[in-house]
Amino acid sequence: MAAGKPSGADRGKRIFLRKLPKIISRVFFYFSGLMFLLLGAAAVYLFWITPKAELVHRQVAQTSIIYDRTGEHKLYEIHGEENRKVVTHEEIPDLMRLATIIAEDNSFYEHHGISLSAIIRSAAVNLRNSGLSQGASTITQQLARNAFLTREKSWERKIKEIVLALKIEARYGKDEILDFYLNEIPYGSNAYGIQAAAFIFFGKNAADLSLDEAALLASLPKATNTYSPYGNNKDLLITRQKMILENLKDKVANEDKKLVAEALAVDTLAKIIPLREKIEAPHLVFFVKDQLEKTYPREILEEGGLKIYTTLDYDMQKTAEATVKDYILANEKRYRAENGALVAINPQSGEILAMVGSRDYFDEKIDGEVNVAIQIRQPGSSFKPVVYAKAFEKGYQPETIMIDVETNFGPDGTGKDYIPNNYNLNFNGPLPMRNTLAMSLNIPAVKTLYLAGIDETIDLAERLGITSLTRRSAYGLSLALGGGDMTLLEETAAFSVFANDGKRNPATAIARIIDHTGQEIVNLAKKDEQVVDAQVARKINSILSDNSARAPVFGSQNAFFFKNRTIAGKTGTTQNFRDAWTVGYTPRIAVGVWVGNNDNQPMQAGADGSVVAGSLWHKFMEAIISRYPEEKFIEYEKVKSSKPMITGNFETKTIYFDEKKGKRVSEKKKGKDNVVEKKAPVNKHGILFYVNKDNPLGNYAPNPDDPMAIRWEEAIDKAYEKEDKKD
Repeated sequence: MAAGKPSGADRGKRIFLRKLPKIISRVFFYFSGLMFLLLGAAAVYLFWITPKAELVHRQVAQTSIIYDRTGEHKLYEIHGEENRKVVTHEEIPDLMRLATIIAEDNSFYEHHGISLSAIIRSAAVNLRNSGLSQGASTITQQLARNAFLTREKSWERKIKEIVLALKIEARYGKDEILDFYLNEIPYGSNAYGIQAAAFIFFGKNAADLSLDEAALLASLPKATNTYSPYGNNKDLLITRQKMILENLKDKVANEDKKLVAEALAVDTLAKIIPLREKIEAPHLVFFVKDQLEKTYPREILEEGGLKIYTTLDYDMQKTAEATVKDYILANEKRYRAENGALVAINPQSGEILAMVGSRDYFDEKIDGEVNVAIQIRQPGSSFKPVVYAKAFEKGYQPETIMIDVETNFGPDGTGKDYIPNNYNLNFNGPLPMRNTLAMSLNIPAVKTLYLAGIDETIDLAERLGITSLTRRSAYGLSLALGGGDMTLLEETAAFSVFANDGKRNPATAIARIIDHTGQEIVNLAKKDEQVVDAQVARKINSILSDNSARAPVFGSQNAFFFKNRTIAGKTGTTQNFRDAWTVGYTPRIAVGVWVGNNDNQPMQAGADGSVVAGSLWHKFMEAIISRYPEEKFIEYEKVKSSKPMITGNFETKTIYFDEKKGKRVSEKKKGKDNVVEKKAPVNKHGILFYVNKDNPLGNYAPNPDDPMAIRWEEAIDKAYEKEDKKD
């Protein structure tokens, strides 16, 4: 090889070096193209897999709200994690928007969904820290994340957030995006959206927020736990709030700068409502909630944005709550009764106007959360009108004569004979059913139940809406005296049927329900189902409103006496004074009251329904009776019958009885101490001697072999044989 002549290897090297730029250029071209394709494919993929950014028709979780009957009073909110109520553009103050932009995204109206400089800056910090510690999210990105993504910190989620933000900006205007954001973003304490936040923290609507309040709320989304007004960093919250207000000075017109200065001087934290579940009429609210849960899935109630309008009369409810609490606290030591309940119903619609389940829902010492109005308790004598109503259905009349004497009704299932006493331990001889019911005499009531039939009486109770008498085989004749358990709500609703001329409207607390679109999905319809003959209802009304008929036992100035008012009612007391009941009504309102102890401890001896519950009932009615017109019940039609015991044409004589000595005395001792006048039958026979038990108006013959008829006749013979022994 000649000296200095390049070898083949050298020539190849020089050729390669000459072509290298072209090779690099070509490789870079293909690599760039490949990367472009990959990035393009990734972008298309991300664009494809991210949601469509549909915000208008997207169903967001919205809080359901329970209102009073007018919708003016919010009673309770039903929600899950997200307590949210979406509001319109007009319901959000402009200063709230401005404060939010200052706090979260000063260049909101300049960018197109993302801020490239902020992204590059935060990416550099995150790379140095080997993680995702900084966000640099615009308002649009935050909206995208909250509306469509999870809160996990990952590069994939961040890229999706950017893509979605671009989609949102391409589809919606800035004002729309800001409205979506303010309705979507969490503010802490389960408040999602500005309306929920305004109500939870300040107890008002978003539209009514003052500037200082708006600035404080705008401070929260950045870090809801850190800046919570209920947390330990209130100084940080106020610092951030004042920073927002200071920055706001440069954004508002000169005439509004004074408004900002005033806001800076306000102690906003002093306005914060204590963190406690906000609820009014709690016993009724949870009664309603239980009813709703039987119809709607939990997700619908917690996220469906329903507006539930109850039947509650707000003013009446407040009166009821105050009356029950004040009365029980004032008389707790006197009667040894620490609790009370009250229910008010409109008989003409079945609407529950007021419900108080205890003297104080929030008093744990008395189990105040328990709603005694819907707990089964024994009603005592307050159940007697149902017994008499069944007897009237069979053909017995208010004028029908019952003989009130000590009576052995035979074995009661315990191995003992059932021999009830009247409350005052006296016996009154022959009296019309009108008087025996009005005076609440026990022995005639037990006789009336036998005439009416136990099963038949329970059937009537069920027609009236009493569903808790489920142990039919366990009830004996003591059912007449309240031996079967029921709720105050049930019995008050049953009396409402009498008040409404025998027509039943089931008791309800829900008037109507509106869904989140504004469509009415439930509306209370008046039923007026005739479950009791009108004449039967009128007979009960006539007796229970007859003040002169109940006066011999309860006095003329009893719980149901109101001057120039006709009011029907019945009281009841259970054994050992464990429960005191009073249920009274007019054609327009029925009110039931219970007094006692949740743990079933006896009250003070003598704390009977007419005294304890009756006084509470009267106080409540005094407060609300003027709302209603003076109104009388319709009179019943009297039945003609050839049977004197049925129509009251029963021959009696006056006798004189020394109650202390327990025997009859001569007329000469009339007016002496312990001597009372009584009526005695001329013919010493009771009702079963004259009529067939199950068809008293028919021509069927009495059954002289009826064991109960024999017992009643023996009791009458014994009573008047004793009385015939004169001094």
